[in-house]
Amino acid sequence: MMGIASSIFVQASIIASSFELILPSKALAETCEADNSFFNMPLLFAIAMIGATVGGLLARQRRGELKRLNDQLRQINAALRRQAKIESYAPTLSYAPVGSKMPETEVIVDPRKEQLITHLRSGKNYLRNQSLEKAFEEFKAALELARDLGDHVEEKKAARGLGASLQRQGKYKEAIKYHSMVLDISKRAGEDSGVTEAYGAIADCYTELGELEQAGRFYDMYIARLENE
Repeated sequence: MMGIASSIFVQASIIASSFELILPSKALAETCEADNSFFNMPLLFAIAMIGATVGGLLARQRRGELKRLNDQLRQINAALRRQAKIESYAPTLSYAPVGSKMPETEVIVDPRKEQLITHLRSGKNYLRNQSLEKAFEEFKAALELARDLGDHVEEKKAARGLGASLQRQGKYKEAIKYHSMVLDISKRAGEDSGVTEAYGAIADCYTELGELEQAGRFYDMYIARLENE
């Protein structure tokens, strides 16, 4: 980009210098006496040309990024339709995503685990009712308890809830931190539940921030997992 700008600057200077050859010295002298703005023209002209060219290149790059995101969203839509079709053919299959409801028959021995589940359920209810700050507090408490218990599955649920509550508040950078935590926990625990959703959520956050290249990278990973599930 700097090379292009330098080339344009040189060309603009040459063009501007040619005015000095074309105009007679008397005219230049008169212009100088009246106003010295003429001699600022070469620099201003070069800056204008550089700005226009750089702006055009950035606009084309932006259009390219937007087109790529649009293509990725089409792929995601197609993958989700295929997945829905597969599930409709196999209604007896059971899935246990990160945010799934805990079976009522599960026996909870440790009272801290019971408290953890209560925080997760409360956070989910607050999230559903758009009480986002309260949801954040519940998921935060759940995250601390899950870490104390060494429960990676519940830790991911809490991190995912924290990311979702921040994302809905428009705090996208903070949300990325917690969605990324889901990926870190999965890597540490050696199990990948919730990873697909985390990739999608991170991509959405980067899109909202206008960081389309980063968004595209995470949409690629999201699409790859959708197609392999």
